[in-house]
Amino acid sequence: MHLSSIRLDSPVNMIVVVVLTLLAIIAVPWFWDRWKRKRLWRSATILLATVLLVLSTGMAGNMIGGFFPTVGSLLGTGSFAGQGTDAEAAENGEDLEKLRDTGVAHARDGKGTVVHMKVTGRRTKITRDVTVYLPPQYFDAAYKDLRFPAIEWIPNYPSGPEVFTSGYHMPEQLDAAIAKRALPPTVVIVPDPTGVPKVGHDTECVDEVNGTANDTYLTADLRDWALHKLGVSQNRRAWTIAGWSSGGYCAMNLVTRHPQWYGQAVSVSGYDKAQVDAETEDLFHGRQDINDANNVRVNVRLHPSPVEILAISGDKESYESFAIDQIRAAARPPVQFSSWRIPDAGHNMNTFKSQIPDVLAWIGAHTTGPAPAGRQTETTGGVLPWPLPHSGARGALSDTDQ
Repeated sequence: MHLSSIRLDSPVNMIVVVVLTLLAIIAVPWFWDRWKRKRLWRSATILLATVLLVLSTGMAGNMIGGFFPTVGSLLGTGSFAGQGTDAEAAENGEDLEKLRDTGVAHARDGKGTVVHMKVTGRRTKITRDVTVYLPPQYFDAAYKDLRFPAIEWIPNYPSGPEVFTSGYHMPEQLDAAIAKRALPPTVVIVPDPTGVPKVGHDTECVDEVNGTANDTYLTADLRDWALHKLGVSQNRRAWTIAGWSSGGYCAMNLVTRHPQWYGQAVSVSGYDKAQVDAETEDLFHGRQDINDANNVRVNVRLHPSPVEILAISGDKESYESFAIDQIRAAARPPVQFSSWRIPDAGHNMNTFKSQIPDVLAWIGAHTTGPAPAGRQTETTGGVLPWPLPHSGARGALSDTDQ
């Protein structure tokens, strides 16, 4: 049994652990006198009760907060990233055309298609898990000559692409938003921002000094790959980076660092600078200039660019709310910065999931819609020109379609 198959969000598993915890606690006084000459057994009973009590408390907090769906996602095993997807593609999506029948069938029900693969960056040579959501219109012949907008969705640490389906339940949200025309048909790319091992290796999506080029992989490499393999638009206004928690920081940082490629960023419960804690490696090795270059507050003040940023925090998230206030105060034109302060239950996934419909609607109002290749319009609000009349199906684009 793989760790990613053990559910932490299962009420049944929670009940089992609670029952075992109660039995273990009862066992301590029950066997105390019987085992007065067996100190090892006494110690084992106390240890077992303590461990189960901690486990049940942790599981209860996890279910309330919705942090991690499985043991694998908690430990960041880096495996089973394709959990909840519709298909597994070859490396770099070389065989995406095999999804045509599946995509057409899903489209009849108004559903997109979710595929998992490994993607190797052309510049960095880094290979990581990537999950891709293809909208229902992706296989519609009426869209064959159009290029789709793209969202790069950065998972929170220590999660990988598996949280997109099993934790965030994003495919259903995307289907609903596209059906309501709150969001244009959009390709969503969900990379692993960390790689393996995950625990103790929070990369914060930056190019580490004398380390891994995470930023370059997540931006230059993945964007270039998506342009060639997924039929997405090269228009910067058609590209949004979004994320929750550490993924929110990544979204704001990467967009303000690369405005030539991205037009919008959405952060839910994100912050303004790379964290320094037990889970984060020494990312900058004392280079304050590189540290500053990855500080959103510094970039929107000293290097403002024509990007739009939405930052959301809960009223109980004091650190994240303070960071957002600092960014807002520092932002200079042509940066367009807006923020929402929402009622919340703290820094947890349930707070994030409650915001998904509004986040997708905001992206839909600020991104461009599907457009012919080569059109570099800077207009916003791409929801009006679609959907086009249905007229059959198409396969995934290849290099020759670009």
